[in-house]
Amino acid sequence: MNEYPSGPSRRRQETILHLVRSGRVRSQGELQSLLRRRGIAVAQPTLSRDLHELGLAKTPRGYVAPDPTAPPFSPPRTREVRLDRALRGFAVSVQAAASLVVVKTPPAAAQPVARALDEAGLAEVVGTLAGDDTVFVATPSERAARALARRLAASLQSPPTRAGA
Repeated sequence: MNEYPSGPSRRRQETILHLVRSGRVRSQGELQSLLRRRGIAVAQPTLSRDLHELGLAKTPRGYVAPDPTAPPFSPPRTREVRLDRALRGFAVSVQAAASLVVVKTPPAAAQPVARALDEAGLAEVVGTLAGDDTVFVATPSERAARALARRLAASLQSPPTRAGA
């Protein structure tokens, strides 16, 4: 499953966030109707999955979106699983280079990997910079870069993991 939407699903999720942040949305049915008025048809199971992936919470007053400046809402294990999926789905190679780790991807796939690395909360990751097909991961030292490169490379070869497993 692709954890990092693009195209129509990205547009739909961005619209959902806009609707929730700009007004009161009390139910999935109401949200479906608001989306339909904007030319976006979505089935209820897909809408449910979008709400979950966006981290929206249902309150007595309606849906609320997480603070975009807050750290990721997902538990650490879930973030690690997402990172592993992004690496297996997009990464072609991983290599340490001084205090950097260079992750190569197919064209247009670097951003999902960088995002997963940023959200994973790994101690070795100071920050990321994504181009089209390359992610540069800054680490605090050459030693940290080598350790991170080994960890990321192992994800490329490991069997799929599941959250809570």
